[in-house]
Amino acid sequence: MEGKGVPIPIERNRIGVLIGKDGRTKRRVEEEFGVRLRVDSENAVVYVEEGETPLTPLLMMKVRSFIRAISIGFTPEDALRLSDESTVLEVIDLKEIAKHRQDMKRIKGRIIGEEGKAKRMIEDLTGTKVVVGEREVGIIGDYEGVSAAREAIMMLIAGRTHRTVYNFLRVKSREIKRRRLEIWERWRM
Repeated sequence: MEGKGVPIPIERNRIGVLIGKDGRTKRRVEEEFGVRLRVDSENAVVYVEEGETPLTPLLMMKVRSFIRAISIGFTPEDALRLSDESTVLEVIDLKEIAKHRQDMKRIKGRIIGEEGKAKRMIEDLTGTKVVVGEREVGIIGDYEGVSAAREAIMMLIAGRTHRTVYNFLRVKSREIKRRRLEIWERWRM
């Protein structure tokens, strides 16, 4: 399936998630971003073509982030949050950090935590969504929340205790809420 459009790679096992049942997810994405998507399942590539909206660099960046989020393991609903200007995707490449397979398993286990507690705490205290994929960790949220979540994950990777990370996140969460309240108060005036 050669053709025009900007090619974006996708994990082969996530193509079905991008397309969705009866193509619903793909159509929703096309409507949301104002583009056309052509999926080349054989080569695991999505071609992004101009639709109702001109293909600007900003739009391409958003669509590329959306497809990358799906590829990492996010649900379409979480990935579609990236259509909002204030929402960003951060990816931590664990292949660059882990020395070997057992190290990768240990790192992922620390990020997820017992029964998913660490991941849930990171999400709850930063207002983000976190996915721990095969070789990457993805974070979706606003810039401040993503930044705090990334820092917490890097602390866990470095070997800091979960308690230390949770305390860091509680402090950071209060700072973010205070800053947002100040902005809201200034905006209302």
